[in-house]
Amino acid sequence: MKPHDQFAKNYLEQLLSPLGIVEISKEVSDETRQIDLFFSPNPEPNRDYLGLLGRIVLNTVLIEPYRNPPNRSEIR
Repeated sequence: MKPHDQFAKNYLEQLLSPLGIVEISKEVSDETRQIDLFFSPNPEPNRDYLGLLGRIVLNTVLIEPYRNPPNRSEIR
């Protein structure tokens, strides 16, 4: 796993764990694959402080922060 991918997963886990259940590298059945992050929200937590992310996680959601990782020239 690339360092930026691990960082994103850990960061999102820390942000979202007070609001619900977070599962990192969860296997899904389709063709056996893993998703980066699976989040299932607790009922009625306050998500306003997360802005757009708070609205994204109103319901159960799959998150993959880096579908195509950036190369060196794209990172500043």
